[in-house]
Amino acid sequence: MPKIDLSEIRENKRAENDKFTARLFICASTGCIASGCKKVMSAVQSALKGHSLDKSVLIVPTGCMGLCSHGPLIRVEIKGREPVLYVEMDDMLSRLMVAEHLEPAISRPESFSGVPDFLLGHTISLDTPFFTEQVKVVLANSGKIVPESIDDYIADGGYQALEKALGQMKPEEVIKEILVSGLRGRGGGGFPTGRKWELTAKINGPEKFIICNGDEGDPGAYMDRSVLEGNPHAVVEGMLIAGYAIGATSGWFYVRAEYPLAVERLDKALKAARRYNLLGKDILGTGRDLDLDIRLGAGAFVCGEETALIASIEGRRGNPTPRPPYPAVKGLWQMPSCVNNVETLANVPTIINRGGAWFASMGTEKSKGTKVFALTGKIKHSGLIEVPMGMSLRRIVESIGGGAATGKKIKAVQTGGPSGGVIPRKELDLPVCYDELKKLGSIMGSGGMIVMDEDDDMVDIAKFYLGFTVDESCGKCAPCRIGGKQLLLLMEKIADGRGEAADLEELSRLAISMKRASLCGLGQTAPNPVLSTLNFFLDEYRARLKTREAAEAE
Repeated sequence: MPKIDLSEIRENKRAENDKFTARLFICASTGCIASGCKKVMSAVQSALKGHSLDKSVLIVPTGCMGLCSHGPLIRVEIKGREPVLYVEMDDMLSRLMVAEHLEPAISRPESFSGVPDFLLGHTISLDTPFFTEQVKVVLANSGKIVPESIDDYIADGGYQALEKALGQMKPEEVIKEILVSGLRGRGGGGFPTGRKWELTAKINGPEKFIICNGDEGDPGAYMDRSVLEGNPHAVVEGMLIAGYAIGATSGWFYVRAEYPLAVERLDKALKAARRYNLLGKDILGTGRDLDLDIRLGAGAFVCGEETALIASIEGRRGNPTPRPPYPAVKGLWQMPSCVNNVETLANVPTIINRGGAWFASMGTEKSKGTKVFALTGKIKHSGLIEVPMGMSLRRIVESIGGGAATGKKIKAVQTGGPSGGVIPRKELDLPVCYDELKKLGSIMGSGGMIVMDEDDDMVDIAKFYLGFTVDESCGKCAPCRIGGKQLLLLMEKIADGRGEAADLEELSRLAISMKRASLCGLGQTAPNPVLSTLNFFLDEYRARLKTREAAEAE
């Protein structure tokens, strides 16, 4: 296969885009599809044709633009004018936008004075904190390119890092750059990525595997899904660079079957990369071979744990296994394997292009770079955001998120999904990073962030999350299987008003024992919602206890 000239593809694609007077970026992520973006896109196409604008306006169906609570979204970019973001669009509004905004702005630019007043209610300024206070690395291209177009990705600098790594760097130099960056695993554990690569690279074996963990199962979390939907080639490129660094011969994407759009776009990305000689045999004529494939997860939350994930890929039940040996030594089919999260790998191309020191200049001393969060719950602007590590929780929730959507006071924020903790309002000035969250009994997790107001009951919240992890326990170890169930029974007793003061002590004792003795991260972190709410909202537990009169009546 002849070597592909990526620079020529970039130039041709950019020249093609320059032919258009305007571009309409229409969010085509799962969230906006659920809100009706397909009808919106159809209406826009029809209206453009009706106004003879179909040859001068390019429609760009993109990945997530971030403002998920305000979809469907359309960003209008006309040469010589400031971009405009339309929100909560429908087919009628889309036709009006074409007729009253695009048509006069393009056909009669000298008389066009701006967005008509009756459409202003469906716009949001791009100068709002939701956009201006974010720093996008992983999400830099999401919402700006067609996810299914490899040419779009290449035109925006895609696969340049792969060219650099394969053509100019030795594997150990790639690993060194990742070590310098301070990148840590974005799947929840926070283990240094460069260190994991270094450990795997040192182990000899007839085969080595690189694995992408896309088994995102936290309630309210959709970071990995959105990255795979919006910019799958960034993850593919990160996988290829990681595979080169550790000496992998093949690799696997492990993605939830409940993410059909992400799987579809990822599959198309892999096929396109093979056509362009970026994947498979003799990549870019360098003599390097590495192919990637997809394995669908069956919906088990525990398979987010790397040893359970590996068992699932092998066709076995997804149960965790004790470590050591770690996957770097004995992983997939007993071969050296490296498991990285979707977001972790999506960071890699930018780090190789811009340097580890650049990435390390963002964040805190021990938490470098940026982090993608799914900001949800009772928040005005819920959606997908990316911020530097160390930004305060208050700034994320009140400035970027716009505060509580209900107009009431924010009571707490749950971070880290069902295995995370509940952080009260008085601690909102906490810098969001691995170590600071841990101090308050929570975790970074994969990036779920759920906002609660003063109407939310913390006992019910803790019971809900504990119920989820009890249902998702694989049952392999007694501390999680038995301890989780007993913990839930105690929570239900207290929530129903049947609890006694001694039950609170037993709740704490059992939760701590479960954290210390469970085999894997699921059991070790499952008690976090209980312990954190006991710590910060003890009065709410006490208010649920059986009254003295009721006890005497018994």
